[in-house]
Order: sequence, then structure tokens, then C-alpha cells
Amino acid sequence: MNDITKLLGIRHPVLQGGMAWVAEHRLAAAVSNGGGLGVIAGGSADADFVRGQIRQARELTDKPFGVNVMLLSPFADDLMQLVIDEKVSAVTTGAGNPGKYIEALKAAGIIVMPVVASVAYAKRMERGGADAVIAEGSEAGGHIGETTTMNLVPQVVDAVSIPVIAAGGIADGRGAVAAFMLGAKGVQVGTRFLVAKEAVVAQEYKDRVIAAGDTDSVVTGRFTGHPVRVLRNKLTREILSKEKEEMSIEEFEEMLSGTLRKAVVEGDADYGSLMAGQSAALVTKEQSAADIIEDIVGGMRAVYASLGDYYAK
Repeated sequence: MNDITKLLGIRHPVLQGGMAWVAEHRLAAAVSNGGGLGVIAGGSADADFVRGQIRQARELTDKPFGVNVMLLSPFADDLMQLVIDEKVSAVTTGAGNPGKYIEALKAAGIIVMPVVASVAYAKRMERGGADAVIAEGSEAGGHIGETTTMNLVPQVVDAVSIPVIAAGGIADGRGAVAAFMLGAKGVQVGTRFLVAKEAVVAQEYKDRVIAAGDTDSVVTGRFTGHPVRVLRNKLTREILSKEKEEMSIEEFEEMLSGTLRKAVVEGDADYGSLMAGQSAALVTKEQSAADIIEDIVGGMRAVYASLGDYYAK
């Protein structure tokens, strides 16, 4: 056991990313049953929908799981009250500052773990009372910061005294060991769980992730200040072409509106937003969530064994 497994009451220090439209109750429960921490994505859903997700997850697992709350959601206040009422084990947050909620969450015994993309923000979250921070590098899928995981994680580790969970570009045991060597106490994995058998994701989307190569990941929307990492397709080609013509933020948002649902639900691999990290090139097959966790943990053990005694001296 380490700081994160003790804090969360889980067997392995592996967290599942709170991917909107992807991280619903079946995937979260499967990850938790596999020894990690499953997470239900709040996304832009209302409290009634997320309440149903929480209760359905509890029918599938008696293990701890969390809820991810996007603080830009118009339902953020309602979702935070919901997780308190439902006594969810943990909350991860993104797209904003959870400071005004932390005291009430902690009073209810809920573990608070904000996603951070900078040292300054990590320090702010520690001062605000967060139990841990998830330092997410620019290799991650979806909305990203500018600093890579390799550089962000050790800087955050040096800056705060609470546990740090590494995220962004981690899909196997090698990446997990690298994160631990940088000082992280756990890892958050998104892209690899996207293709889990329990993930209710259109097969066309999963197939594109599995087929992705090392250069198939691109970043759109840098000019907006809120860049998004996705896999190349017809949509990204059109967006990147228009960005060269100095498209407006409004045009960018209009082009992206509803495209994640197109990918996840409708399986539109051409004009859906195929959010995935650079680690997609390391994802080669569809597996159960439990097998993914075991593969990551087994890979970690293999790396540590290969180091031998030299590095322990």
C-alpha cells in the first residue's frame, strides 16, 4: 500500500479518468472492482442523471468510486451537493477552482482531488484543503495544459506536500513506473480505459484509438486558450485549416458543438471529436477494465524487477 491506496481504500494506485460521455456507471464500477478507482463523469449532465449513475454503479460494486465534476457546468453546485448527499468516496474536478466546495466536501468525508496543469494551481489547491492533486500533462486527451507530464509531475511533487497523481500519456506499466520515479503516488489513466470492454463507446471510436499511430494525435484550439487533444480525422483537418484563416472562438465552438457525442454515441469517426491522448498509440486491443489494471500493475512489477539491485544501492 502507498499514500494513494490508503487514502482511497483501493488495491492498486490506478485511477480512471473522468471522460465525458465515456465514464459512466458500468466502466466506473468495473475499474473499482478491478482494484482501481472508477470515476463517473459529471460532464454537463444534471444532478438527476448523475444520481442515477451513482446508484447504478452501487448495484455493480461495493468498492469506492468517484465522480468528476466539471466546474464550468451550469449544474456544478447541484452535483457537488449530490455527491455529498450520496456520500460518494471521492471527487475529482476540472475546468475551474473547487475552492468554495472543499470545506463541505471534506466535512462529509469525501476525498477531494483537483486536476491541475501548473505548479501554481497545485499549490493553491493544497492551501485550499485538497487531499491530493492530479497533475495532468499535455499528452492527455481532451482539454489540456501546455506542460508535459515528464516536466509537470516532478515540479508539482516538489511544490506540495499532499500526494500527487500523474496523468497524461500513461497507458502501461512503463509509464506508471516513470510517473512513480518522478514522485507520483498514483496514476490516472484515460485513453486506455476508453477501449475497455465495459466502456459504452461506439466501436468505430474504439477502433480508431486501437489503430492510432504515434503521429495521429493533434491539438486544436490553441488560439482559444483552451486547447483540445484529439485523433486526426476530417473534423480536425477542417478545424486546423480554418485556424490558419484566423477563425473566431465562436466559430471554433460551433464546429465542436455536439461532436463528442457524435463520436461516443453515434460512432462518427469522421466528424466526431475523437478525444484521446498521445498514449493511444500504445493501446493495441480491447480488454476488460480488470485486465487493463492487471496489465498495468504487472508491467510495473516487470520494470522494477528488470532494474535489479543496482538502483537500490
